[in-house]
Amino acid sequence: MVKRCEDDLVCWEKFARYFEVELKEVKVREGYYVMDPVKAVEMVDENTICVAAILGSTYNGEFEDVKLLNDLLLEKNKQTGWDTPIHVDAASGGFIAPFIYPELEWDFRLPLVKSINVSGHKYGLVYAGIGWVIWRTKDDLPDELIFHIKYLGAEQSTFTLNFSKGSSQIIAQYYQLIRLGEEGFKNIMENCHDNAMVLKEGLEKTGRFKILSKDDGVPVVAFSLKNKKGGHDEFEISEMLRRFGWIVPAYPMPADAQHVIVLRVVIRAEFSRTLAERLVHDITNVLHELDKLPPKVTSEGKDVEENGDVEKNGNKRKSDLDTQLEITTYWKNYVVAQKEIKRQKVIAS
Repeated sequence: MVKRCEDDLVCWEKFARYFEVELKEVKVREGYYVMDPVKAVEMVDENTICVAAILGSTYNGEFEDVKLLNDLLLEKNKQTGWDTPIHVDAASGGFIAPFIYPELEWDFRLPLVKSINVSGHKYGLVYAGIGWVIWRTKDDLPDELIFHIKYLGAEQSTFTLNFSKGSSQIIAQYYQLIRLGEEGFKNIMENCHDNAMVLKEGLEKTGRFKILSKDDGVPVVAFSLKNKKGGHDEFEISEMLRRFGWIVPAYPMPADAQHVIVLRVVIRAEFSRTLAERLVHDITNVLHELDKLPPKVTSEGKDVEENGDVEKNGNKRKSDLDTQLEITTYWKNYVVAQKEIKRQKVIAS
């Protein structure tokens, strides 16, 4: 199975381990944080069960190019005689794209897309615990994965990995679909997108951030510092924002781009324009506070340059692990020395 390299979605690793499937991961790179369709198709072989495309990256909300992936894979299947399909993980984007990007081809309009999953507890506007999967045709769901039970009063089919579970989320999802309808969901998703743009533009006006999310995609604003003055970074911004009541996660990008640290804000239905403007105001206050702080120093007392990685003498800054080991070694030596002093005093007396 071929998918994008990521550290955020453990579900794929669980699937691979439980069903003994080999994962082939397409690594991202700085400036390109989604799966490259060309590289993905190059990894496909005769044993590949599918290529998984993600409609809405957890890192920056960007849609992967399912249309290009479909076209390239069609050509490879034609050349090789294989029949490698596509699964679309639309956990977030599945409730976004149909309503505000209806012209975007990512679904069953593409012949190789055989299955799609979407999470109702994300932009389906239901509390956590509900997800959906749809197959293109009944034939695309193998019979050996379906179990038939008769002890509940009638014959029922089941093909989930869950066992007994409440139906409250399903009822809530049904209610939202009936209550809001296509027009209601469209209005909500457009409003989420508009508020994301308000936040993005406010951050850009500070002149301090680089925006890593796209305008077209899940309403997510991902951003990182252009310059880390005095060695102060995104993790400090995340921590300081908690004092204002905000939980804005900071995290590194996946392999081959892990040096890029990102702050991410997910814009949901309840996130209003007023909240977006308030968040910009609070982030600006945090930046002012950081500017007043003295530069970070290494364990040797040397100032850290603005890039947060090089000391003024040009040497590579020590990692946190190196610093921790250095401090631990110092205290071990100190304790041993104190014990020796006490032992010598006992001998002398």
